[in-house]
Amino acid sequence: MYKGAGRIGMTLLCGLVFSGDLWAENCPTWRPERLQLEISTLKNQLERWDVAYHQQGNSLIEDEVYDGLQKKLQIWRRCAGTAPADEFTPLLVPGKVPHPVAHTGLRKLPDSAAVAQWVNGRRDLWVQPKVDGVAITLVYRDGKLTSAISRGNGLKGENWLEKVRAIPAVPASIKNAPQTLVLQGELFLMMNDHQQKLSGGLNARAKVAGALMQNKLSPLLQQIGLFVWAWPDGPQDMAQRLGQLAAMGFPLALAYSQPVNSLAEVQQWRIRWYQAALPFVTDGVVIHQASSPSGRYWQAKPGGWAVAWKYPPTQQVARVNGVDFNIGRTGKIAVVLRLEPLRMDDKWVTRVNLGSLPRWRHLAIVPGDQVTISLMGHGIPHLNNVVWRGTDRSVPSAPSAERYHPLSCFSWQPDCRQQFLARLAWLSGPQGLNLRGVSESTWLTLIDRGLVRHLLDWLVLTQEQLMLTPGIGDKRGQSIHRQFQLARQQSFARWLVALGAPLSPQQAMTLKNWHQTQQISPDAWRKVADIGAKRAQQIVEFFQHPPVLDLIGTLASQEIEGFANIQ
Repeated sequence: MYKGAGRIGMTLLCGLVFSGDLWAENCPTWRPERLQLEISTLKNQLERWDVAYHQQGNSLIEDEVYDGLQKKLQIWRRCAGTAPADEFTPLLVPGKVPHPVAHTGLRKLPDSAAVAQWVNGRRDLWVQPKVDGVAITLVYRDGKLTSAISRGNGLKGENWLEKVRAIPAVPASIKNAPQTLVLQGELFLMMNDHQQKLSGGLNARAKVAGALMQNKLSPLLQQIGLFVWAWPDGPQDMAQRLGQLAAMGFPLALAYSQPVNSLAEVQQWRIRWYQAALPFVTDGVVIHQASSPSGRYWQAKPGGWAVAWKYPPTQQVARVNGVDFNIGRTGKIAVVLRLEPLRMDDKWVTRVNLGSLPRWRHLAIVPGDQVTISLMGHGIPHLNNVVWRGTDRSVPSAPSAERYHPLSCFSWQPDCRQQFLARLAWLSGPQGLNLRGVSESTWLTLIDRGLVRHLLDWLVLTQEQLMLTPGIGDKRGQSIHRQFQLARQQSFARWLVALGAPLSPQQAMTLKNWHQTQQISPDAWRKVADIGAKRAQQIVEFFQHPPVLDLIGTLASQEIEGFANIQ
């Protein structure tokens, strides 16, 4: 089913709206006036997209993004206490042609537990791929196709007969059919060996809708297939029903329907079809109970005889709760978005790295905006797009890019906290002096207690000072002091890298002492380190920088190898 089907099941509980496997979204902490404004603005935008899609055949937004924003609207309405009486009310534009049998839609089950509960106690169940296309009603009279109606609002739709007659996959006439035959199914874009897990939806649904809504016949109609998923008032025996459909020229349902008796069997087919090469795009599976009420009782809301269990979407919509600016050791500013907790696959996503300060300014993301998130290799969250901008455009205060650079913050200052801490973490890390048990939290404790104000203050800390430091204690204080003493035995090259010199460990290994190092000119650095002129100049500037010279002096006074006897 396409956009606006509105088949989303949720429960409001204690201020949280639940939808999905352990996933929950808090109501926004907005004033009531802003919440109403956000609801009104998003509702109007969704309706504009609906009109463009359902009346003009133009898809202005990806299917998954639309579905995600529609879900956001439902959540916000519940938070405001203004949800429609029927939570499945679609945001669809009704057509003019009444359906002979209403399109019921499907209730989406959020997780395996809900599926198990639904399956329990039911008999004669069948599972099918949930083909991702555009729903339609077909009416045959005396074996001739006489009507083709778009889903519309489930009760009335548009007359698509002319377009459907141009689709080769839809029989214009059939033999041995009942005098009146009403079928419901999905018009889909035919694919070659499509693997949903690898390729996703490809916006195939929107392409089909566009072809059907154009004023003239589109060449794409030749590439559209039909999957019949309902025969109101057809045989109650599923096997018989599928066989008769195949005999009348609708074979796909027979090829892709499997009897199931348990959650495990449903899961087996769901995983198989998610990974298998199929002739259509899918977005989950549908579990049918073979028997269903007479068609005259069907309504434009989910029936109790069929449910959907969707695949995890390749991208999800998330609300931005905040913007953090992280300043690294070299002064680079990385922007990180704090997100409303989002369940993706088997992990929670609460943050996503946006990248540089210029990129953040270009995207102009502020708290309250909605963004799409996907998981890249190794499950790393990735920002795809900004899909909705909140009405409040309060821009967070960002640090100055000019303030921070590779030669800034070698000592503690209020505005240097992040970069100075990053320098200490690098110094004690495996790239630097490899001080075991000395972590970022250790440095934070020493900074907050006023024991470390410059990069090498820790060299002169006594064991007693460390043991008496709140948050460290006797045993840990002894261990840290031992690591600090072992650092004195590290090589000259390792000390240079630990201080943050723009040298690789291999390049630093060519240097023996400070006297030799400070004599090397930029041109000589290019030869010694096999680097370009720009990097050579950076190295010279680093070793001539006054705060760095102060550090060298500290190492000399502590008689560290390679630095002694230089004053």
